[in-house]
Amino acid sequence: MDCFVKFASERGGTIAPLVIPHKDLSGPALTNPSVLVLQDKIYVNLRNINYTLYHSEIKKFEHIWGPLVYIHPENEVKLKTTNIICELNDDLSIKNYATIDTSLLDKPPLWEFIGLEDGRLINWNNTLYLCGVRRDTTTNGEGRMELSEITFDGKEAKEISRFRIPTPGNKESYCEKNWMPILDTEYHYVKWTNPTEIVKVDKDNSTCETVLHKNYIPGMRDWRGSSQVVKWKNNYICLIHETDLFRSECGRKDATYRHRFIVWDSEWNIIKYSKSFSFMNGEIEFCCGMDKLNNDFLITFGYQDNAAYILKVSENIVEDFINE
Repeated sequence: MDCFVKFASERGGTIAPLVIPHKDLSGPALTNPSVLVLQDKIYVNLRNINYTLYHSEIKKFEHIWGPLVYIHPENEVKLKTTNIICELNDDLSIKNYATIDTSLLDKPPLWEFIGLEDGRLINWNNTLYLCGVRRDTTTNGEGRMELSEITFDGKEAKEISRFRIPTPGNKESYCEKNWMPILDTEYHYVKWTNPTEIVKVDKDNSTCETVLHKNYIPGMRDWRGSSQVVKWKNNYICLIHETDLFRSECGRKDATYRHRFIVWDSEWNIIKYSKSFSFMNGEIEFCCGMDKLNNDFLITFGYQDNAAYILKVSENIVEDFINE
């Protein structure tokens, strides 16, 4: 399996871990970061979770509960997420950071998964947003994408508004997640990649509608959303993930995540896609951030739900990888 970090680093790319001092964390792990470039400044959101993930990478040493296990204190079975927004230095180290204060809009949770999960950073209409899935507002864990307006001055971060996005069609859908915001088109998302479905959100009227639907490319795995969608050379580019869910030899739940670059033309026809790859040869990896900085891509991803990284790689290297 192709390891993209190795491919990039051998050609001049750089990778850096994203680490916050433990004293400022509400849980043991940082993962699934998102990145956004604003006026040549690099901003990152980090997901801080109250559990740690165990995964049997070599399929040899299963936990008593299986090869893929969320481990948390016995007296705390809820899975909680808080979010930390950071500004990075030019060398990709963290310059400053703050946990996003959501107390203005929080309500008592009704489900075991608490907080905004896998938030993507967006700048629409000169407003900074974090958009992810929230599943704590109903007693059955129904997931909907939520668009949170946030402020960040380098010392404090606050959520000042929250909009729960309705589905554009099936209102009985159980869990909507991993919609990819189109960074240069306000309030538009790629909801599905194959077939490509684009939806438009209207906060003022509390609506969401499908505005474009393209044909299906047969013979491919389910292409699920990951990063934001970035304008690139008159086209659009993103990263998606593919999930292989299966049972271990002992009959327990297991999974493998892989990724692809997807390129659309200006009419939203898929014109290129890369081969399937891992970032660092992990089975459980997830990307929810990509943006352009001059002639480089910045890509953020989580490894094993326990670590967060940012990769800086030339757009030419990405293009070479897609064209291989």
